[in-house]
Amino acid sequence: MTIQLDSTVVATTMRTPGHDFELASGFCHTEGLLRGASISSVKYCADGSAVDSEFNVVTVDTGGRAPTPTPRLGLTSSSCGWCGSEQLEEMYQRLAPLPATPPMPIDLIAAIPGRVASSQGLFDATGAVHAAAVFDTDGDVRTVREDVGRHNAVDKVVGAMLLAGDLPATGLGLFVSGRASVEMIQKAWAAGFGTVVAVSAPTALAVSAARRAGLCLVGFVRDDRLNVYAPERPANP
Repeated sequence: MTIQLDSTVVATTMRTPGHDFELASGFCHTEGLLRGASISSVKYCADGSAVDSEFNVVTVDTGGRAPTPTPRLGLTSSSCGWCGSEQLEEMYQRLAPLPATPPMPIDLIAAIPGRVASSQGLFDATGAVHAAAVFDTDGDVRTVREDVGRHNAVDKVVGAMLLAGDLPATGLGLFVSGRASVEMIQKAWAAGFGTVVAVSAPTALAVSAARRAGLCLVGFVRDDRLNVYAPERPANP
């Protein structure tokens, strides 16, 4: 799917069809392309028929309020893709540390994967997609999205919240069904989540970014076991 912001192509990504407007809106937000500009409309193929483009072109329109984006002609990975220190520096300059929020109970965090599993219908049918979900301090799962790409699933969740006027996600947690990469932390940070829960490992860059953001990062959340990677805790004397 090709994503346009104010008619400029900003990404082309492989995705699982469904919730396309959320994916496009979430991507523009988490990548810092909106810079606070509100979205006026989201639609298929601004220059022609959606049928002609097979519903594979989505335009996010801000009426020119967002900064003019740099056109991107390459393919955006739906799984991972950062490879330069300049992207890390841009993230640290763009995003301020998150406000402090009360930590979520460990037993609540441990229960989240099981609570999300009942809403992963596409995974049950195929075994081939990832999930992202929003949960609150009561352990209630509010929104679940699935996609072949881990990042896309997160962008769909963030886009759903953005279009509903529910950002920033202060005090809420983000569940991801794979590993926690630095790109995933960037997306959670940009959306304002205070906690990220992953069923697999975080990367070293993800841990570093989470600590800098003031974000709680929990990995290997499986079978009532988990590891807390951020915030950093001093060693016992």
